[in-house]
Amino acid sequence: MGKTKAWIQAARLRTLPLSLSGIIVGTALASLHAQFELSIFILALLTTVGFQVTSNFANDYGDGIKGTDNEDRVGPARALQSGTISRKSLKAGVIISALISLAIAVVLIYLAFGSGNFAYVLVFLVLGLLSIWASIKYTVGSNAYGYRGLGDLFVFLFFGLLGVLGSMFLYTKTLEWPSILPAISIGLLCVAVLNLNNLRDVVSDKKHGKNTLIVKMGFENGKRYHLGLIFTALLCFLAYIIVIGFDWKQSFFMLAFVPLLIHLRTVMATKEPVRLDPELKKVALSTFLLAVLFFISVNIFL
Repeated sequence: MGKTKAWIQAARLRTLPLSLSGIIVGTALASLHAQFELSIFILALLTTVGFQVTSNFANDYGDGIKGTDNEDRVGPARALQSGTISRKSLKAGVIISALISLAIAVVLIYLAFGSGNFAYVLVFLVLGLLSIWASIKYTVGSNAYGYRGLGDLFVFLFFGLLGVLGSMFLYTKTLEWPSILPAISIGLLCVAVLNLNNLRDVVSDKKHGKNTLIVKMGFENGKRYHLGLIFTALLCFLAYIIVIGFDWKQSFFMLAFVPLLIHLRTVMATKEPVRLDPELKKVALSTFLLAVLFFISVNIFL
């Protein structure tokens, strides 16, 4: 395998649509207030992609040096595990990706707030640094939070609440309480993707000391937890529709939950963790579809 292809694989491009969902929904919420700037939108997307790629490199590095990525692992081989990228090179990739992401974030923050809103600039700089920290510390280091069952919480906070509400604030400089409902929904769906990953890898993770929530609660309880994640996400969006007063035509974006409900039948009937691997893509793409359709709905019916 060529080096370029190896780095592309390590970046895990299939994870990017999911990470973009929060930005798209946050931008849609800002559009409801007639607030939209293309430059902010593009830079927010690039920042999120940068954070996600940094996280993917770091995940590959952390799981690789801990031995969690090994011959027992289900899914595509990782770069460090397969030897296509050396430990030194991958570590350098994490650092370079983090620095590029931070640079883009700084430009985004300046464009959104200028030099006259020091408090906002400071808060978002701190959030940017925390995002990079969270991207790396999921699997890297002796106290990696992904190995202590805290991955779900961090995904919910950074992909859901921060991704949606933070991107909305970049445009509007304000927040309204109903906006937390779609933010919770997107956060839960992102957690559902991580949960599927952990359900799939429960045997290997348990064997190598990666104590995810699934390792702690068990495979069957993990499936029930997954059911709760997706149904709660559905209820949050339904509640938002009622609170905002969308009519049935404007609510067509809810059709994105149909494949998710079909997916739940598959998950609940699955007995072997390995069989859940194809389901990750379904949930990630359905979440992205939900975000895109919500954006379209808001902008059509403004």
